[in-house]
Amino acid sequence: MSQMLEKKALNEPDELRPFKDDMGRLAVVTLGDMTMGRGEFEPGWRWSEHVKPLAGTDSCQAAHTGVVLEGRIVVKMDDGSQMEYGPGDAFYMPPGHDAWVVGDQRCVLIDVTGVAKYAKPH
Repeated sequence: MSQMLEKKALNEPDELRPFKDDMGRLAVVTLGDMTMGRGEFEPGWRWSEHVKPLAGTDSCQAAHTGVVLEGRIVVKMDDGSQMEYGPGDAFYMPPGHDAWVVGDQRCVLIDVTGVAKYAKPH
């Protein structure tokens, strides 16, 4: 772990990972031993359509922990259970899910656990 103060701007990330069909992006920064990011998901975005081709898995296999800043997103687990998240909701999404934006507003969230390999071409 770093013993120095660090700061990085998410509008100038270490890496920017666009989603298929320009349906959003993931801005990624690494600070110390942690990789985190800001996900921006446009209305109509769905993991199974806009990230699955990059991931090459049947469902998202990343675990996500973070907070929704704006918009709404539904996460549906492989077992059929699902939950909707909105502004101010802290979340944990275990591996094995699909997700999609609800409504006509983009969803913006901060993810602190599922970013290292998310939306990276396999």
